[in-house]
Amino acid sequence: MPRRLRSVELEFTETAPVRLIFAAEVSAAPEEVYRALADDVPGWPGWFTAVTAARPTEGGAGREVRLKGGFVIRETIMATEPGKRYAYRADQTNAPGMRALLEDWRLTPAGTGTRVRWTFAADGSAPFRFALRLARPGVGRSFRAAVRSLDRRLTGSAA
Repeated sequence: MPRRLRSVELEFTETAPVRLIFAAEVSAAPEEVYRALADDVPGWPGWFTAVTAARPTEGGAGREVRLKGGFVIRETIMATEPGKRYAYRADQTNAPGMRALLEDWRLTPAGTGTRVRWTFAADGSAPFRFALRLARPGVGRSFRAAVRSLDRRLTGSAA
């Protein structure tokens, strides 16, 4: 059963009890990466393997994301800056222990490509926070694999 989470604002990325921050560079331009993040929400499962389904809601002001393991998250889009930033807050989920979540994708030019910086800011029960900290290496690997896959998708390369 979905539970309502604490409503947080963008500054939660600086104050959350657990902040996982990862970065990677891709050859695709910031505008292309942004379009994949913000405009092609249903395309997420094609490059982020943890996502099994995603769809815009509320006329594009929200999203519903289904993850491996049967988790469902209903989100509100918090920031849309084409070519620069895409952020969203989790409002409801069936994930145990989670109390608040905000994800922030920052895009900056890097040569002819893009530096992608992802902040996963969360709060929850003590066991949830502990498990999330332990999961940091795996979450980082998942992020890097997703960004590589996204880059291949955007540039049309098979490598």
